[in-house]
Amino acid sequence: MIARLKGALVAKGIDRIEIMTAGGVGYELLIPLSVLESLPRIGEEVTLHTALVVKEDGWQLFGFGSAEDRALFHTLLAASGVGPALALGLISALGSGRLVRAIRDRDLGTLQGVPRVGKKIAERLCVELGDKMKDFVGAESSAGAPTKQEGVAADAVRALVALGYASNDAEKAVRSALEHTSARGATADVIRAALAVLQKR
Repeated sequence: MIARLKGALVAKGIDRIEIMTAGGVGYELLIPLSVLESLPRIGEEVTLHTALVVKEDGWQLFGFGSAEDRALFHTLLAASGVGPALALGLISALGSGRLVRAIRDRDLGTLQGVPRVGKKIAERLCVELGDKMKDFVGAESSAGAPTKQEGVAADAVRALVALGYASNDAEKAVRSALEHTSARGATADVIRAALAVLQKR
């Protein structure tokens, strides 16, 4: 199992990065928004905790800023109907601390605010994983509320979905806006930048 990767950041995209290890092997990792925001510049060294998901159509490697976020990702996968993409989306939209608290407290409204999470999935997360959230006290105490940027990104995605865009397209556009523009801080600025990205497609 690949548990951690350390190397030079050689490429970064909207939802994934590439790390080149000292041994000359390059790895592509799918990442949550929290990792994208904390990445160094291209060419600089980065270390991430990783989770390998093996599926019939291929292998996917996911990167996280902490071992606890990786453990939370694995825990989310244990819920019925939750795959890797949705688990990553939950962590991206809410941040680990807010997500842990929402599941523990059966806060269906907060969970349903995440794209692709309906009432049934929200209820399933609470019923199947509620008791397991006590294992993530550290995540809740260190990140009990979302960072400002996590909150802005989640609000921007919800606004785009409300405007009629598919949640997947909205997430990608917001990620692109945060990565390639100076739209950081105000939700309205992020929405405008994301709309510009969508209109170019």
